[in-house]
Amino acid sequence: MENWIGVGIWIVMGGVIGLAMKVVVKRPDTTPGHSRLLFILGAFAAVIGGMLGVGILEFDNPVALSLGGMAGAAAFATLMTWVYRWGVKGLT
Repeated sequence: MENWIGVGIWIVMGGVIGLAMKVVVKRPDTTPGHSRLLFILGAFAAVIGGMLGVGILEFDNPVALSLGGMAGAAAFATLMTWVYRWGVKGLT
C-alpha cells in the first residue's frame, strides 16, 4: 500500500511541477487546454522518473516513498515539462 501512496504523490507532484513550468517559461500567447496537457505530461514524466530514481538509487529497499523516488520524479518531470515548454516557445 505504501508504494501506491508514493506513486500517487509522484503524480500530484509532477502535475504541480508541470503547471509551475507554465509560470516559469513565459509564452506570448496561450493555447486553450494547455494547462491540462502540462499537468498530464508532468504527471506521466514524474511516474517514469520516480521509477528510474527508485531503480537506480534505492537498490536495497525499493519503495516509492524514498529519496531516490522523489528526486527522480521531480527531476524528470521538471526536465520533460521544461523541454516541452521550451520547444513550444521556440515554434512560435
